[in-house]
Amino acid sequence: MEFPVDVALAELVPQLPTGPRWWYEVKLDGHRTVLWRLAETVRLQARSGRDVTTPWMDLAVAGMALPPGVVLDGEAVVVVDGRVSFEAAQARAASSPARSRELAARHPALLIVWDVLSLPTGDVRGRPYEERRALMLDMVAGLPEGSPIQAVSATEDVEVARVWYETLTGSGVEGVVAKSGRSPYRAGRSSSWKKVRHAETIDAEVVGFTGAAGRPRALAVRLPDGRVALSQRLGAQLASQVAAALVAVAPAARGRAAGGESFTAVESGLLVEVLAGTTRHAVVTVTRVR
Repeated sequence: MEFPVDVALAELVPQLPTGPRWWYEVKLDGHRTVLWRLAETVRLQARSGRDVTTPWMDLAVAGMALPPGVVLDGEAVVVVDGRVSFEAAQARAASSPARSRELAARHPALLIVWDVLSLPTGDVRGRPYEERRALMLDMVAGLPEGSPIQAVSATEDVEVARVWYETLTGSGVEGVVAKSGRSPYRAGRSSSWKKVRHAETIDAEVVGFTGAAGRPRALAVRLPDGRVALSQRLGAQLASQVAAALVAVAPAARGRAAGGESFTAVESGLLVEVLAGTTRHAVVTVTRVR
């Protein structure tokens, strides 16, 4: 493996999947962070691949207790007054070296780990989630007592996961991630990893689409703050409902979303309902046509 690594992502869904060999993990609101224990040092990378070792130096120091060759995937979080604070994590991530040391002294960070990508013996991304989780737990268990590198809470009981989802929002849990026990670690968004997040819905205007009008893959929507963002891939039923409106209007010029993605622009007059909690990174999930 070479630094940086492309990370695996979960597909946003309205409800948790159920069935044999699904595992459920709490989802905390922090910064996605991959820890690399190299031969003589530790490097940390963000989801984008950027090196973020300096602002999270307290986690890098803790990572030196791991054997060289270990790569762990997780979430860097900061707890303030007993609650995971995304704002505190944002402040840390954007701080200068001197400022990050001040913030770390006030509120030390935690790395909540949910996966292992590599061991001293080599790459383990191709192994099933259940095997990787056992290996990850062994790695974390070998760390000194009080280490800020900790394993994420996980369960095979969907009812326990639902209780987490419904009762832990006050402590900074923003949702639950479900992972197939058979799934390898695969870069990009995967249907074998799904997440449910706490969110209200908002209405958004459809201003374009990708794919064909009769079979749209995703929608370009204008959010209340004026941004235009592409939705995640539409399910078959939603795509069919939207297509009926899209084929009735003439496409305009090409458009471009806030993330740089291009789409076919239309003046459809169509409104869709999207999950408000999915819009922070200009990626939205459509729940229904209004």
